[in-house]
Parts: sequence; C-alpha cells; structure tokens
Amino acid sequence: MLLMYLICKEFNGMDFLSTEKTDSGFAKIERFDKNRIEQLTKHYKEIIKLIGEDAEREGLLDTPERVAKAMLFLTQGYDMDPKAILESALFTDDYKEMIVVKDIEIFSMCEHHMLPFIGKAHVAYIPNGKITGLSKIARVVEVYARRLQIQEKLTRQIKDCIQETLNPLGVAVVIEARHLCMQMRGVQKQNSVTTTSDFTGAFQNQNTRQEFLNLIGHNFH
Repeated sequence: MLLMYLICKEFNGMDFLSTEKTDSGFAKIERFDKNRIEQLTKHYKEIIKLIGEDAEREGLLDTPERVAKAMLFLTQGYDMDPKAILESALFTDDYKEMIVVKDIEIFSMCEHHMLPFIGKAHVAYIPNGKITGLSKIARVVEVYARRLQIQEKLTRQIKDCIQETLNPLGVAVVIEARHLCMQMRGVQKQNSVTTTSDFTGAFQNQNTRQEFLNLIGHNFH
C-alpha cells in the first residue's frame, strides 16, 4: 500500500501540495494556485480555439487545465529565493580548493518562443571561509532554470548568486544546452549545442580555469 502524507503550506503567498516519496511509491510535487490556474485555463482554451482545434472534443476537454498546471510547475522558480537556499546550509570551513558540481540537468524555457531548452550545467567555486551544501548549488541552478530564460542570462545569474552570497575566491559556470526553438522551428538544426560560460575571481586565471574545464571534461574549440 502506498503511504503518503500531504503537506499544505504557504510559500511566498502560494499554496503548495506535496506528496512524500516512500519505499513503495514515488514522489510528486505540484503547486496549486486556484486563481492563477483558472485564469491560465481560460486563456489556453482560447489558444486551442485560435489554432483551429475544437476545445470541446473529448481529448482536449482537460487540456487547458493540464497545461495551466504544467506552466506553473515549469516556472516555479519565480516563487523561490536562490540566495536563501544557499544561506540555508552555510558552514564555516577553511577548505580552499575547488568544489565542482557538474552535470546538473537543466530544463528551461526560451523566453523568445517559450519552447524548452535542455542541457547540463557545471558549477564550481573556491571557498573563502564559507561553504554551502552541495545540493544547494543544484537547487540554485534549478530555481533560475525554472523561469523564462535565455541561456546567457541563466549562466550569469547562477554565477552572480553564488558570488554574492558566498563571497568565494571565484566562481565558474558552464552550460551546454540544446534549444528546441532551433530544432523544431526556424533553422531546424537538430544537432547544434550552445555552450555559455562565465567566470569570476580565481577562475579568470588561465591555469585555474583550465583545471575546472579538465574536471568537467570540456574543451573549448
């Protein structure tokens, strides 16, 4: 029997309903805001009509509400504070070597066409008296990715957040992603990959930067 418990809480004015993962089940977290879902549902129903479909046919009856919920999930980063996430697990430590969290999966949406771009982020920092929980780095990436984005801005935001919150000796961020707005429409280049990078402090030194690139298995050509 699947054992679950429900937690309803308010987060920045939003109501959340979450289910906990158990040994016999799976985890599912959904955000509910009745007013926003109702408004989005209404607009998506009109969009379905405008593209020439019958919004009342069986297969599409529940689609506007499903899309509304999906959109709120995909953009939940607007309701989260990435700096607070880092500060929630901040520790004093004299470790001075590079800390790298690589291959962080990214699912974001291009702000120009609202189509997904999918890839991986590689993040490193060199502490300056403070370290944060490793999962918090991945959570910061997730917060900024779950907004309407361009890859360049996403790279910079992750770097700035870590630099401003931890004040490390340096931060490095590299993102590699495939953009469906390039693959499904427009130029339709299926195998193109976009790489962006941003560095602060110690990572502006060629040797330090190269060490990071070697650790993530990346070479710029």
